[in-house]
Amino acid sequence: MIHPDQTNLNQLRLDPLSGRWVVVSTVRAQRPAAFLVRSAEGHEQLNRPCPFCPGNEEDSPPALETYGPSGSWLVRVVPNLYPAFIGSEPFVVVNRGPVFTQASAGGIHEVLIISPDHDASWSTLPDEQTGLVMAAMRDRLEEHSQLGNLRYSQAIVNSGREAGASLEHPHGQLMGMSFVPREVAEEQARFARFEGSCLLCTTMDAEESVGYRIIYSDDKVLVVCPFWSGVPYEMLVIPRRHSPHLHMSMTEDLVSVGSALKACLVRLKGLVGDVAYNLVFHSAPYRANEPFHWHVHIWPKATTRAGFEMGTGVAINIVNPEVAAEQLRANVPVEI
Repeated sequence: MIHPDQTNLNQLRLDPLSGRWVVVSTVRAQRPAAFLVRSAEGHEQLNRPCPFCPGNEEDSPPALETYGPSGSWLVRVVPNLYPAFIGSEPFVVVNRGPVFTQASAGGIHEVLIISPDHDASWSTLPDEQTGLVMAAMRDRLEEHSQLGNLRYSQAIVNSGREAGASLEHPHGQLMGMSFVPREVAEEQARFARFEGSCLLCTTMDAEESVGYRIIYSDDKVLVVCPFWSGVPYEMLVIPRRHSPHLHMSMTEDLVSVGSALKACLVRLKGLVGDVAYNLVFHSAPYRANEPFHWHVHIWPKATTRAGFEMGTGVAINIVNPEVAAEQLRANVPVEI
């Protein structure tokens, strides 16, 4: 817990979820053009209408789920035409040589279309719509959990080319896989090694005791710029009710998380402009339970990763989390 008087110091901070060190170097924010606004260039150029817009449903595979009034839809889930994971094969490792190890990439890859409005984003959706998106995510992950070869599903929303989105229409990805990826396995290990109660329940208590890094709070969810933020204006969304699995969470908690994401993204856009961002939903693997506490990472793409970050795995954050939280708290729109 750092006092605001220390915010101008260069520091190393430990991320307890990943075990990685983060460099906080605020002097680097003084460089010209330190922050990036998203670019429309680089999105896939289609020679046909957007396949995710209403009226073009035949351009996508048949929907797995459709949410909305009869005769129209508000949220759709369709198979990805270019899946990273496909098939019912279990995770089987094969050694092809002294350093050549491979495994089958069985799994499922789906597209979560979060709005019929081509120009929408999570920050512009009505609260009822964000709740519907969260419900669709829950339903699909529940379906994934019933498939014997799947051990984990990763839900993400990439907004903007810099965040990895190839199409402008607002959508997310639901990727069920037959293995537990390293980032989630690392978080599992950190929860298990944490001395005391739940790592994120303790984080909530500690953050509320000082109040420096809180951005949004209600009776269901807490959002902070975490002490160990690795990128400018990084946010961590923590449901107050302890639960390892997103797909087993209560509806009111999911609705509150959806609303909190909107509120925080509105503040982010008002503060630093229309930057790209990633929403990453971390839930416990299907065959695991405690210790874990599901949560959402908001990673704005306001800066780029350079050789040092890629070569060492150490992030450099040019905006102190305490300052970021103060700025985001102050950027409350009149109506959201």
